[in-house]
Amino acid sequence: MKHYDVIIPGGGLAGLTLSIQLKLAKPDIKILVLERRKTVAATAAHKVGESTVELGSYYLREVVGIKDYLEKHELPKYGLRFFFKNNTKEDIASRVELGPRKWLYTPSHQLDRGTLENYLVQRTTELGTEVLLDSSVTEVEFEKDKNTVHYKSKGENFSATCRWVADATGRGSLLKRKFGFAKPMEHHANAVWWRLKGVIDITDWSDNEAWKNYPEVKLRYLSTVHFLDKGYWVWVIPLVSKNTSIGIVADPAVHPFDTFDTYEKSLEWLKVNEPLCYKMLEPETPNKMDFKILKHYAHDSGRAYDGAQRWGCVGEAAAFLDPFYSPGTDFIAMGNTWLSDLILRELNGEDVQFRAEIYEKTYLTLVESWIPIYQDKYLLMGNAQTMSSKILWDWAIYWAVPAVLFTNKAFTDLQMLKKLFSTPDSLGQKFRMLHNQMQQLFSDWGPHDNEIFSNKFVDPVDLKYMLEFQTAINQQHGDKLLEQIAKNMSILERAAAELFRRVSHEVKGTPLDMKVDPYTMRLDAENKMPPPEPDDAKCAPRDEAIIRDIDALWFYGEKQPA
Repeated sequence: MKHYDVIIPGGGLAGLTLSIQLKLAKPDIKILVLERRKTVAATAAHKVGESTVELGSYYLREVVGIKDYLEKHELPKYGLRFFFKNNTKEDIASRVELGPRKWLYTPSHQLDRGTLENYLVQRTTELGTEVLLDSSVTEVEFEKDKNTVHYKSKGENFSATCRWVADATGRGSLLKRKFGFAKPMEHHANAVWWRLKGVIDITDWSDNEAWKNYPEVKLRYLSTVHFLDKGYWVWVIPLVSKNTSIGIVADPAVHPFDTFDTYEKSLEWLKVNEPLCYKMLEPETPNKMDFKILKHYAHDSGRAYDGAQRWGCVGEAAAFLDPFYSPGTDFIAMGNTWLSDLILRELNGEDVQFRAEIYEKTYLTLVESWIPIYQDKYLLMGNAQTMSSKILWDWAIYWAVPAVLFTNKAFTDLQMLKKLFSTPDSLGQKFRMLHNQMQQLFSDWGPHDNEIFSNKFVDPVDLKYMLEFQTAINQQHGDKLLEQIAKNMSILERAAAELFRRVSHEVKGTPLDMKVDPYTMRLDAENKMPPPEPDDAKCAPRDEAIIRDIDALWFYGEKQPA
């Protein structure tokens, strides 16, 4: 019976990148990857996760070390781009558009999962990993000194022992099913998606030459494009294979799943909800490559790592939230980094049980903190002002804190994690509280944001603080990291307070210079409760630069004086 240091059930993006990350850190580590797929992946493989954002891209480029491959063989990504509801959906040029007009400073990519995963198999094999296709795990036995994995490969039964089992089986969730730590997630949304042969460039969806040539010719094509209205969004993603990914994601409270759960129904659904998409995509039916559905795709987990039994779950084998901001590769990056650190330390003789508990708590807390970004927020997608403000806020907190912590290797620094989360007033806890306050604000504001807007364009880096956050993601701060996070939090507090002032003024007529504590502010539009009296010492000061930044995203009325 063969023995390995690590056996990884699942040879998709999470499992393959984990194997490479481990091999680069410890070249002599013995790894077996077991993948159900029988042959090489097809071009434009039918998998979720074609779009990456900054944290996940950094992981692939700098940690997994495939920067050169990505730049040569995958498409660069021109940011996330959003088109909001208006009264003339047939005219894309008139819709409110949110997205960058120039290349962002931190790179990201559109991934053809088939070509990428084939390359990752080749790369990890070159590094000495054993990869077996047409192989699936049937049982895992955990013992004190070794773990035993039973698997079927090409129709025959085998067993192998190992120190660590890294579950990368995706929604199959091998260990979650074995140990029963599945956890419900109260975010209910469904998705369908399909691939079309050929290039689909939304720039060609308008005859408006001024719009077509702004921001720059063809760069809209390289964006992850979202079309939004109440309860749903539709994606259009280009692939390097010259094929295109199309998807519909919707809240069943507004758009029941049985109204778009087949390809034919999806086209009819587009005809009603996104008529321009229907007009442009329906003629492409002969080029349809596939069609897939995911009902209630969000799922949570009660566990992630175990240092005593020596196992961990990565990627979708642990938890999955929502594809709206393309976070899948981010969670792979963080999960793989925590698990690889545990594996390498334990193989080096360290007792990692306590560290595993800290990493697991950090991971599960991060998932829990991120749920409010999506939960019940599909109901806001028809409100251009609320939703564009929310998107910019969600980007801001992501760029300012988690992305910086990851690129500065803080998530595996126990002293840093202690400083961030150990006390109620620590930066990590304040980050969570501020984030929750803002998500509540968006929910409270949405029902009052009823105006329909057209012919507006918002570039996220038109906001000075957003530009600062975006350009600083990859900066290394050394022993000044906590100081940088504190600085970013101060900016976020002032931005949150200023947006609240603007919203409260619009909804309730309150003064624009009102005192605001961003940790206790609450928009009570029905006046059912007296507003909390803010402590002057806790109020966020007004900042003229941030006032101008809020002006850049504000559609209602005239620009406001400081």
